[in-house]
Amino acid sequence: MAAASSGSVGCPGAPFRAEQEELVFTSFRMPNSNAKFHCNHRGGQEAGRRELVSRSLQSAQHCLEDQDFGTAYAHYLLVLNLAPELKSSVKETFQFTLFKWAEELDSLARIQDLFNCYEQALELYPNDEVICNSMGEHLFRMGFRDEAAGYFHKAVKLNPDFADAKENFYRVANWLVERWHFIMLNDTKRNLTYLKAIENAVRSGCKSVLDIGTGTGILSMFAKKAGASFVYACELSKTMYELARDVVAANNMEREIKLLHLKSLDIEIPKHIPERVSLVVTETVDAGLFGEGIVESLIHAWEHLLLQPKPKNQDVSTGDYGRVIPASATVFGMAVECKEIRRHHRVGTQEVAGVCLSNSVQFFSPTYASAGSEETVEPYTTEKLSRIPGGYVPLTEPCQVMTVDFNNLQELKSLAARKPWKLSLPVTEGGILDAIVVWFVLQLDDEHTLSTSPSEETCWEQAVYPVQGLLDYSVRTGDTVMMEVCCQDCYLKIQKVSSLTSECGMDFSDRDDTLSLGNEAELCNALAGLQTTSKQDGNGQVCMLESTEIALLNNVLYHECFKAAMGKVLLSLNPTKDLQSMDVDGHGSGMNLQESQNKSSLDMAPDPLYILDVSEGFSILPIIAGKLGPVRAYSSIEKEQHQAALNVISEANHFPKETLEFWLSHLEDESVVLQRPKSDKLWSIIILDVIETSGLIQQEVMEKAAISRCLLHSGGKIFPQYVLVYGMLVESESLLLESAVQGTEPTLGFNIAPFINQFKVPVRVYLDLSTLPCLPLSKPAELLRLDLMNPLSNSSSREVKVQICKSGQVTAIPFWYHIHLDEDHSLNTSDASSHWKQAAVVLDEPIQVQVGDELVLDVQHHKSNISITVKR
Repeated sequence: MAAASSGSVGCPGAPFRAEQEELVFTSFRMPNSNAKFHCNHRGGQEAGRRELVSRSLQSAQHCLEDQDFGTAYAHYLLVLNLAPELKSSVKETFQFTLFKWAEELDSLARIQDLFNCYEQALELYPNDEVICNSMGEHLFRMGFRDEAAGYFHKAVKLNPDFADAKENFYRVANWLVERWHFIMLNDTKRNLTYLKAIENAVRSGCKSVLDIGTGTGILSMFAKKAGASFVYACELSKTMYELARDVVAANNMEREIKLLHLKSLDIEIPKHIPERVSLVVTETVDAGLFGEGIVESLIHAWEHLLLQPKPKNQDVSTGDYGRVIPASATVFGMAVECKEIRRHHRVGTQEVAGVCLSNSVQFFSPTYASAGSEETVEPYTTEKLSRIPGGYVPLTEPCQVMTVDFNNLQELKSLAARKPWKLSLPVTEGGILDAIVVWFVLQLDDEHTLSTSPSEETCWEQAVYPVQGLLDYSVRTGDTVMMEVCCQDCYLKIQKVSSLTSECGMDFSDRDDTLSLGNEAELCNALAGLQTTSKQDGNGQVCMLESTEIALLNNVLYHECFKAAMGKVLLSLNPTKDLQSMDVDGHGSGMNLQESQNKSSLDMAPDPLYILDVSEGFSILPIIAGKLGPVRAYSSIEKEQHQAALNVISEANHFPKETLEFWLSHLEDESVVLQRPKSDKLWSIIILDVIETSGLIQQEVMEKAAISRCLLHSGGKIFPQYVLVYGMLVESESLLLESAVQGTEPTLGFNIAPFINQFKVPVRVYLDLSTLPCLPLSKPAELLRLDLMNPLSNSSSREVKVQICKSGQVTAIPFWYHIHLDEDHSLNTSDASSHWKQAAVVLDEPIQVQVGDELVLDVQHHKSNISITVKR
């Protein structure tokens, strides 16, 4: 590609050389274009214009042939400015040129130039959905999600059938308007409780209100409805701010509520609001209470935005003083046993499909890293325990962890400075210590509370602190679970979890940081019974994995299936190799790998077979392949820590160094992962990641399959070879409530649904079908087949007839996958041991059905998106 130079026209840095061209012609036809020009003599100026346009079009074609996209783009800008009548005829070629030039600018990190080019293009084609969508893709890749959403949304409005734009908008909508907005707005109890507390405050004299983190603006509208004279609301997210603006206007309150696109910490008096307010309302709390920065924002509010708090025990007018809703919170916690949490945060096996993990590597999830880390990492995950697969068992009674008074500035300030304090929970039920679960009760005022307890019907999830790093996780009745609690980096942290056996006979108090020990023997006995979170093996390699990667390591069936399927292919390609020594079924001849290789080296050593694993994230499949014979296995993992862990495991299994290699280190261009292992070699097996853990199909997987098919030698296979998509019709109120606001009833008459529902997505992801509240109305049906070995034979659409076996309302179609490595070995993504979650298409309108009815499903597959339309 030609290097960019100065003196450009239209786009900074784009060279322009039309003046240097000596080409004169009377007509020119662009590829894919009907543009024709005929010189005439109606005037010298018009002739000159036509001449320049013709020469520029010719030059643009030459530049495209030379792949000089910057210069070609500059020529097209000149043409379209001189001859706007050509817009429709050169549109397709102009788009192609723009996109290629943008790719080049992106690779050169010329971001401002890239955006300038798109702005120029959109001035010429303001209603072009393809250019809008492409602009959004660049913005999203660079982290400008709000801006990207605007372009995707515009592209969908311009062309509702534009599949690329719809898929992009659905993905970005999940980032911009998180799904809990729908769930909380549908929670009538929560909305009504806040309304009553705000009404009480306004009735008692609070006439000026600031809503911090307004979201859709519902709390602000509650305040105005209650009779507040002045209502201000701030929102940092551009998307939510604009949404709130539309909502407030639709409810005829745009002149009564002042919306600020600001973080509350940046609000100044009188620049943004004229004076201090008497009431702050907020719900900037997450499952762990402090994670959305409520403490920091309220400290600032008390110091700069609120009237002084009302003196205690004095009978004075409330309106002269400041207060906060919620007034306070009480945090509770308990220890639980939960297999689902355990399998996502602790590797529970020492051997996976014949590969010994031993203690050579210690695997932890990110929550463990945060305990002793200086980085600000969320120290907990969140789960709705009432719907967690397999349930949970409380090992202790719920215990009060802490309280916080949001109307006490000094208490808020002392939280961050407070030293960690110890907490002890007596074990009431023996079991496996898997996690500490935390929830809270918000005291909105003296009369109204909201609880996020797992035993409550609530829209809230609970905070889960997985226990990791103990030598022994078993506890018995009478034991004590010990932990340290602190508030740091805007998070409630629970760390240094340990268990104290009942034999120690020691009394731990959560009010004292020291242990009162009678004598040295008692101290020794206590230390012997105390299981700390120190590393199990100080010499082990520490490897941090995402929780889904740990769940994958724990998925025994997954690895055994791959081992058997890979062994079958390798045996067919190298039939002289003894099956037993290859240990395909795990019952080898007793000869270890090193002995086998020494023996084979005496014979004529066969050429190694090449295996490429391009799975997402951490994968030990290349090491499993290394046990199956003379292979050269390539892993595509990128993280150095993961590579180091694989090397340690490889050495622990006595693999020669050349057995395992990291593929990306062999590539000049890491964006082109799929290519030959060597110029004269092809792959025996290519492992593709077909299904995301969210339950969606990976993007561009069929394109990858088509490339992979060309890189296999005769008899080689792509894993999986094909995938079957299964689904069934269900009635599920939960999926409706989690996907869209259901009218004005849950929002107490306020018109919010039409605005936030613009951001609803038709597919819900990360579902657990085993615990999803739903009523099956049909049996599972095969919806689609994706053949990776013959990718060109796939159809992107299919009609499926489904028989109704139970009367009800069809509200959703959950779907999952049967992943066939070959005809004998398959994996079901809905199995209890699966590391994959499931997904569901949620219908816009429920369909009433009776037993015996037959519905026709129109199933469409585009990139990673599955859309299903129901016909009678």
